[in-house]
Parts: sequence; structure tokens; C-alpha cells
Amino acid sequence: MKKFGFISLLFFAHSNFAQPSERIQSRSEYIERYKDEAIREMLVNGIPASITLAQGILESDNGNSALARHANNHFGIKCHRGWNGPTYYQDDDAKDECFRKYYSAYRSYKDHSEFLRTRTRYAFLFDYKTSDYKRWAHGLKNAGYATNPKYASLLINLIEDNNLQQYDKVRKMPSIDKEAKKQQVKQIDKAPALESKALLKVHENRIKFVIAQQGDSYYKIAEENEMGLWQILKYNERKKHNKPKAGDIIYLQPKKNKSKKKSHCAGKQETMWEISQIYGIKLEKLCRYNNKGEAYQPFQGEKIYLRKQK
Repeated sequence: MKKFGFISLLFFAHSNFAQPSERIQSRSEYIERYKDEAIREMLVNGIPASITLAQGILESDNGNSALARHANNHFGIKCHRGWNGPTYYQDDDAKDECFRKYYSAYRSYKDHSEFLRTRTRYAFLFDYKTSDYKRWAHGLKNAGYATNPKYASLLINLIEDNNLQQYDKVRKMPSIDKEAKKQQVKQIDKAPALESKALLKVHENRIKFVIAQQGDSYYKIAEENEMGLWQILKYNERKKHNKPKAGDIIYLQPKKNKSKKKSHCAGKQETMWEISQIYGIKLEKLCRYNNKGEAYQPFQGEKIYLRKQK
């Protein structure tokens, strides 16, 4: 081992212990920096800006967490199945868990909205008004966004202590500054696409569904929507050997007992099951209303009742 003289030791100590520490971002600075991004996401995707900001503050420690600094991940979103972008590993509920890594904070905010908007378990939140941050906070907790039992109250306290609810009232899209434009260009040029999946929709019979795409399977649809295969099969009255066709309605919730409409005029070679899918009615109920079996093939132009006749 080399010997160091007294002067050398002093220099070594100074160079190792007198380095300036990384600057800590304050909460007010975080809010000022990202409020416009939260407002933009609210106006485009319907998530309260106050909720987005409060989650960002809480999950990223005002942008100072290692996950935020090294991976631009402000919302603690883990990789999950289907993520094909960069990754960052750190201990969380378990050791060395996989988190999504982004090229910019803008991308993190965008993916946060996409994550909530396309996950079935969060779908009910979008029935709430953007001004009702308390219901959103409790809804996120009930849907399992975080394991902390106080998660809802933590979000609500952050919103009210920092007056974040004022941003929920904004109805004009904020202008994009130069830095945000740079981030957006970087995102388009370098960032991988988000998970490709069918867009969640709501049937007129108030049932959430997606439209099957080319190459889809019931298993794939279940995985993309974080559901069990048995749920998809049960809600759509299918068996494991059945395969969806592109354009098929695939329900993510149980169908209803009746339709708002009274009857349907059967099309050419239209089956009872296909009619039940069109109107979001349980096949067994549809058959009962018409005194037919599930295998019955209606003739073209036949009147099929969609609710019990008086």
C-alpha cells in the first residue's frame, strides 16, 4: 500500500468530504415545475390535476427519490407484463423489483395517465368528476394503487395543504414551454411505445368492454387488463377452446339481465350469442325471453326480444 504524506492526506480528505451535495428540490418548486403537465393530462385524460400532482409529490419525494432522479419515474409504476421499455431495479415490497424507466419526466406523466386509463381496476374512477379529488383518492387506494392503508388521506392532505385543488378548475390548455417541447420531441424520437392494447370502452348498457384485435386471445385480453382468464370466459359465456375474432365485443364485467331496447331484428346467420354480445345481455336471459335454446339459429328478420314481455 502506498504511504501518503500529511499534505497529501489533507488534500485527499478535502477532495472526498468537501464536495457539494446534490441540490434537494422543494415541494413548491416541484409543484411549479409540473403543474402544467398535470393540468394537460387532466384536460386530455380526465384525471384531476390535484391527484396527479399529489401522487407525483408522494411517490417521488418531490422529485428527489432515486427512482425519479435516475429513472424519471415519478409515480412508482412497476414494469408489469407487456412493458418493453427501459427498466430500473430497486428494493420495494420485495428485493430488486423492476420499475419503468423513462427518457423524461414528461413521459412519466403521460404513462401515468395511460396506466390509469387502460387498467380495468381503475375504470370506475373515470365516472367521478375531476373536481372530486377525495373520491379519486379513496378510489385509488381501494383499487390497490398503493399498499399503505393511509394512502388516501396522505393524498388528500397533500392536496389541501398545498391548495392543489385550484388546478382542477383550469379549463384552458397550458402553453408548452421550450423545455417541455424538448422533452416531447425526445419522447417521440427515442422512447418505446406504450403497451399496445385495446382501448377500454363503456357499453350503453353500462358494462366496460374492449374490441378484440387481430391475433388476440382471451388469455391475452385477460393479461392486458389484469384479470383472470376465468373472468373473461365467464363474463362472455365462452369456453377455453373458443377464440375471439377481430371486432368481437369482449366484456370485462358481467353482462346485464336486460337491454334498454325492447327488441332486435336478427341479421343473416346471426346467433343468439352474438345478439347477447351486441346488447350486453346474459345469453341465458335472452334465450328465456324468446323461449329458445342457446343453440337456436334465428332466421333473418326475426324479432328477438331483449327484455321480458309483459
